Amino acid sequence: MSKVKDGDTVKVHYTGKLEDGSVFDTSESRDPLEVTLGEGKLIPGFEKAVVGLEVGDKTTATIESGDAYGERREDLELSIERTQLPEDIEPEVGMQLQLNQPNGQPVPVQITQVEEENITIDANHPLAGKNLVFDIELVEIVN
Repeated sequence: MSKVKDGDTVKVHYTGKLEDGSVFDTSESRDPLEVTLGEGKLIPGFEKAVVGLEVGDKTTATIESGDAYGERREDLELSIERTQLPEDIEPEVGMQLQLNQPNGQPVPVQITQVEEENITIDANHPLAGKNLVFDIELVEIVN
């Protein structure tokens, strides 16, 4: 049987959990995830966990935050004036918004604090700074 190598297109089933066991994402009850390794579409630690598997193999990988979504960055938390929001938006803690960078690239942010004049937004990925645990099953090597 062949083993997965960098550059292969694979199909995997997975369940992603935090270290406390709470599930944040899973392919259960969906089609398996199909991805080409090495294209940078997966977090690095997930790709490393898949390389070397054979069809039917299952593994559990604990991925440190640096090989997942990175460390939390304080510089990605910003305070902005409420007047910078569209008038039809009533800001609430936990609300997801999308900002556009000067180059037009959209950036998802979450409101973390609402005050009378200002709101605090956080552009960190929600899983930044967290170690992740993935249960992975290799379903198919496509190529």
